[in-house]
Amino acid sequence: MTSLSALTLPDHTQLPDSDGTFVKNWQEHPQSILLTDSIKLVLEELHSDSRYCIGQDLGIYWRLTDPPEKGAEAPDWFYVPNVPPTLDGRMRRSYVLWKEYVAPLIVLEFVSGDGSEERDKTPPSQGEGGNVGKFWIYEQAIRVPYYGIYEVAKAQVEVYHLIDNTYQLMSANERGHYPIAPLGVELGIWQGLYQNAELPWLRWWDAQGNLLLTGEESADVERQKRERIVEKLRSLSAEQLNALGIDPEMLD
Repeated sequence: MTSLSALTLPDHTQLPDSDGTFVKNWQEHPQSILLTDSIKLVLEELHSDSRYCIGQDLGIYWRLTDPPEKGAEAPDWFYVPNVPPTLDGRMRRSYVLWKEYVAPLIVLEFVSGDGSEERDKTPPSQGEGGNVGKFWIYEQAIRVPYYGIYEVAKAQVEVYHLIDNTYQLMSANERGHYPIAPLGVELGIWQGLYQNAELPWLRWWDAQGNLLLTGEESADVERQKRERIVEKLRSLSAEQLNALGIDPEMLD
């Protein structure tokens, strides 16, 4: 009789955490940081217990294969609700679907080539050498509710929504954004300066169309507000400042 231990499927500590390939696009790393940093406050409000996980170029194991890496897909960015950020006090090396059972709510891929890899619908029955299309994996195997394909070179994003087990291409709203309803946010393209690079960036907005800021951007906004207030106060006379209970020397 086969022992129970022999039937136990491997977890994130027993599976490879890299396939040895390089990041294909210089913008990928800062782009992922930007997405994570700017949505942090939204996720903290949604998850008061801190039970959520964000993966950046982290493998999602969706089937057991030999070698194991053939059974993983590594999105550039993804978010999973209602799972702990660490396991047994350790950072995740990968996200193992058969151990978690919770699919990511949204997966984002940053296109480096012509986009054919990200739109590949090849099923396992037709894939050569065990290769399966990314699109098919997210739609049919992992069943991710929202899948975004960001084409950096074209500064455009396609967002698909899983409806009746099939991805439907979403239409942008009047702001050119794509609502991600469960998060109460919108996804779209923002042209601006981030990490010393003036480029089109994939970013979040709230449901009212307000750009979600990074921690550094929020600090800059607050600093500018303080500077404007100080300038207004400096235009007042010493008598006016005293009437407000402000020591003129504090403005220096």
